[in-house]
Amino acid sequence: MASAPTRSEVLSLFRSLMRTARDFTDYNIREYTKRRTVDAFRHNRQLSDPTEVAAAFADGKSQLGVAKRQAIVYSLYAPTIKSVMEI
Repeated sequence: MASAPTRSEVLSLFRSLMRTARDFTDYNIREYTKRRTVDAFRHNRQLSDPTEVAAAFADGKSQLGVAKRQAIVYSLYAPTIKSVMEI
């Protein structure tokens, strides 16, 4: 049985996801990652069952790992020209 994460652990995960979003060089991917993070946390705000909270937290941790790997891959193949949104 998994224990529910504390508030500080959840906030730490949120901050880590937002920091990882900053690592994306492409504007569209960076903004999508931020928006997806905020939307997922808002959606899961209503969870009260400790097992559901623990499952959502575990999913968030796995998404953090995916985002970190993708940020590295995207940085290797970053476009040299900035997007119109970044100018």
